[in-house]
Amino acid sequence: MTALPAHWLDKDRRELRLKESAASDRIYELLTTACALVVPALVVSIAVAIFAAAWPAFAKLGLSIVTSSNWDVAGGHFGAAPAVFGTLVSSAVALVIATPLAIGVAIFLSEFSPVWLRQPVGFLVDLLAAIPSVVYGLWGIFVLIPLLREHVMPFLRDTLHLGATPFFSGPAYGPSMLAAGVILAIMALPYISAVSREVLMAVPRSQREAALALGATRWEMIRDAVIPYARSGIIGGIMLGLGRALGETMAVTMLIGNRPEISASLLAPGYTMASLIANEFSEATNDLHLSALMAVGAVLFIITLIVNAVARWLVWSVARSRAQ
Repeated sequence: MTALPAHWLDKDRRELRLKESAASDRIYELLTTACALVVPALVVSIAVAIFAAAWPAFAKLGLSIVTSSNWDVAGGHFGAAPAVFGTLVSSAVALVIATPLAIGVAIFLSEFSPVWLRQPVGFLVDLLAAIPSVVYGLWGIFVLIPLLREHVMPFLRDTLHLGATPFFSGPAYGPSMLAAGVILAIMALPYISAVSREVLMAVPRSQREAALALGATRWEMIRDAVIPYARSGIIGGIMLGLGRALGETMAVTMLIGNRPEISASLLAPGYTMASLIANEFSEATNDLHLSALMAVGAVLFIITLIVNAVARWLVWSVARSRAQ
């Protein structure tokens, strides 16, 4: 039998390796595609389940679920406007408190901190995200609420005379929208700080050196060169913190006071959609009551989607303007 030339054998081996490589690439592509499709499939399945359960309440009550303040289980009236109001206000208060603190921490760790201090402080800040929300709630009950009731609220209302405004008027109960906002700020801070810190540290060194070479001080370099370059990432981190604040349940339920009324004062108790569901879901007495709670969850789902859509649009618009 005549032996095959060596170059023919090499050619066959190369073709076999190419076929095996193509097959493995195809399997890898299918696996990664399946993993990528799992997430939107989960989101769609959650949305379908929530809206299907909420549809009876929407069909009977309509938009009064979000426009009415009358939550009367016995009478069949389910108006969650105070809960929607409380969710938005407590999350806004949390962002007002957490954003400057988180960005300040991120700037310190990325620009001023010694190398030996950067990792321990960053670890401790990130550790805030690992604390269970019920622990935050217990800390808020035994530490934060007495502090607010005895010192902070009287200082804001009487010493600074902010009680003359509707935002800090009324008695200092302790459990209040302000307490919920403060605890949400602490819980959202590590998310905003972590994203902002990574974005600031990713700014090219040449960006800093160019500003310093033009005569800018260190603060002017951070303000005019570093922060504008990282603006889209910082906005994304803030929106991530907002999403964390919108969906928090246990700590807010323990501190907000759970009073279903709309009040302009941050010292007054309030309600959120998450705390409303947590308080009443296990005690739902009829199908309409359960469907109304699912409708509240659907509204919270829609608000979260809107927040994320706005965040993506802001990041896209900032990135586009910077590219131009």
